[in-house]
Amino acid sequence: MPEGDVVWLTAQRLHQALAGRVLTETDLRVPAHATADLSGATVLDVVSHGKHLLHRLSGLGTHPPLTLHTHLKMEGAWHLYRPRGRWRRPAHQARALLRTDQWQAVGFSLGICELLPTADEQRVVGHLGPDLLGRGWDADEAVRRIRADPGRTVAEALLDQRNLAGIGTLYRSEVLFLRGLHPESPVAAVSDLTAVVSLAQRLLYANRDGVAQSTTGNARRGQQHWVYQRSGQPCRRCGTPIEHGYLGAPSQQRGVFWCPRCQPA
Repeated sequence: MPEGDVVWLTAQRLHQALAGRVLTETDLRVPAHATADLSGATVLDVVSHGKHLLHRLSGLGTHPPLTLHTHLKMEGAWHLYRPRGRWRRPAHQARALLRTDQWQAVGFSLGICELLPTADEQRVVGHLGPDLLGRGWDADEAVRRIRADPGRTVAEALLDQRNLAGIGTLYRSEVLFLRGLHPESPVAAVSDLTAVVSLAQRLLYANRDGVAQSTTGNARRGQQHWVYQRSGQPCRRCGTPIEHGYLGAPSQQRGVFWCPRCQPA
């Protein structure tokens, strides 16, 4: 699943291409909105909140402003093409098409694709915690939400979008390694949660304009991460083989990587 920095960059690129322009053709290939025609609407802006994308639209006659709410989930992506550009993914994977005179934006394999009044956006993002890359980032509020469940593992708490929005499995593993915390440590045992969430925010912010997602400071292939997806390989600090496991409820388990020496239980 794309991390918050990837979603933020996607929103920036869509905004630069579409904001202020009139939609000349639209096609939402989901049953609930298959007959919706957004042609003639003006794209006001495109923003992200955590891992959610919001296209805000106006100029639809008597309709109030609408928002196209999408979520990439595991396989989703938004691509931008020139009007006659050839799509890089199969047409049957397309779930949303937005065309202007200069661009076509295509959302492939979107986990969520829905229309709602812009005034109702809180219905779909209001439950989320502070956005790690949002203007209103609030580390204290994120810490408060995490501390509300002191018996939960810190790894699970960091991945819960209701606590802080935007962190995924990559940054979770890297943050815990850099702070020397075992993934199964209970929240109550973490003395400086502010440092943990602040580090997460800094890492996402540092990578938001690129594609390498480096946490080591080295963007070379195979050198970008301390522990993520390095199971069995030697720790870059101590040489101990990196371990890999899963945490969370059975239906929501996500992978986590750690060094058993640098992050003792």
